[in-house]
Amino acid sequence: MNSNQANILIVDDEEVVRLSYMRILAGTSRVKAVWSWAQVAEAMQDEPADVVLLDLRMPEMDGITVLRALKQQWPDSEVIVITGYPTLETAKQAVSLGAYDYLTKPVNPEQVIHASNAAWLHKRWALQKDRSPPPGAAATGQRGLPDQSDFSRTSS
Repeated sequence: MNSNQANILIVDDEEVVRLSYMRILAGTSRVKAVWSWAQVAEAMQDEPADVVLLDLRMPEMDGITVLRALKQQWPDSEVIVITGYPTLETAKQAVSLGAYDYLTKPVNPEQVIHASNAAWLHKRWALQKDRSPPPGAAATGQRGLPDQSDFSRTSS
């Protein structure tokens, strides 16, 4: 497993959308795509995603319910809601439940890449902040933060 690549889970009922996001992110991330809650739960049990791209409206499951379950069971995963049916109410709900971002379809490749990279960097910084400083950091003034190379993937 390459720690310089985000593990991204795409959750969307439309195959063309799943394939599109997979193609966009394949070169920079490990990507898996699913379309049902059973598949989401199985994928997250196998290897929790760093970032989840979550469609809000799907025939067999409600994205807000999936978001709630994801954040309860895998709170370290960052979730980006992507919807073709944006409303102020669902945006408020998504953010209050812990969504990292809320995007409206159609999204272009740059938006998908930027949002995914930003969410992954946010997760890495949050996890880094939770760790104690490395030995000797106090003497050198280092805080154990990611080095400059950690920012190379976020430029777009």
